[in-house]
Amino acid sequence: MERKWVQQLIAKPELGPFILLLLELIVFTAINPEFLSALNVSNALTFTVELGLIALAMTLLMTSGEFDLSVGSVFGFSAVMMWTLFNTGWVSMPIAFVITLAAAMFIGWANGMLVTKQAIPSFLVTLGMLLVVRGTALYTTQGFPQNTWRADNQWLAQVLVGDTTVFGIRLYMSMLWFVLAALGTHYVLTQTRVGNWIQASGGNAGAARARGVPVARVKIMLFMFSSLMAGLAGIISSIRTQAANPNSGTGYELEVIAMVVIGGTVLTGGRGTIIGTVLGILILRLMRNGIVLIGVPGLAYNIFIGGIILGMMVLHNYLERRHHAGT
Repeated sequence: MERKWVQQLIAKPELGPFILLLLELIVFTAINPEFLSALNVSNALTFTVELGLIALAMTLLMTSGEFDLSVGSVFGFSAVMMWTLFNTGWVSMPIAFVITLAAAMFIGWANGMLVTKQAIPSFLVTLGMLLVVRGTALYTTQGFPQNTWRADNQWLAQVLVGDTTVFGIRLYMSMLWFVLAALGTHYVLTQTRVGNWIQASGGNAGAARARGVPVARVKIMLFMFSSLMAGLAGIISSIRTQAANPNSGTGYELEVIAMVVIGGTVLTGGRGTIIGTVLGILILRLMRNGIVLIGVPGLAYNIFIGGIILGMMVLHNYLERRHHAGT
């Protein structure tokens, strides 16, 4: 009985990232006790949840066997679009917010349609969409950021990024939205029929289709959800930083995919974990924060991240083979 319990624990994809996160906390705190100070934790969590929103949606999409490389450009485009609409005075901020999220979902719908109806790999489709969306943001703004100085008086801004202090830690409302999104996506993936459809679509799309799973519809909805979360994250970030830059979000797509992979979601689809993704988000963001705090040059960040990704891929591959071998 005890051996079986240990085998089940080892087979869980969340075990590796959980141990890595613990080691990270111990090492950074031992080198610099300020790592776990209220101020540092507050700073680390602030930006974490914005990228985290995209990572949650990406987990579902990758579990279905697809990628979305356009999320970084949607992040920047959405912020620019909402503030451009609002600053012209044509619409109120809530209306601009809704129009922008609808536009983000349309981008996701276009990605999904091209992938499922034209049978073009999602890597190529979303790479092309990345260029189209980023180019549109740069062309319409001529590369200049949009001002967001009118956000302070808006109730919607308070709902999205209003802040409070708990035990000395400054928490933004975006943390609440992230927690709710994590609970919701975890429930959908593990407790609902849609979650089974997502995993079946990524595991064996042909077999899933033969069993009546609407594979194309599932993937289109997940592409739309991915873009929606990227748009929401971009808007939240623009309000918090008081800047809507058309270049913001550059490179986020790769960082988000790294978070999902480190968390244990299978790269080829069919198996995903929201809990693992949350751990992956914390690992990468605390790593970025920690190496700067202990005096390592920030330019070395990618070396650590690349090493972690390679190490976790080897670990997940080893656990996967043991899982299938039943040992």
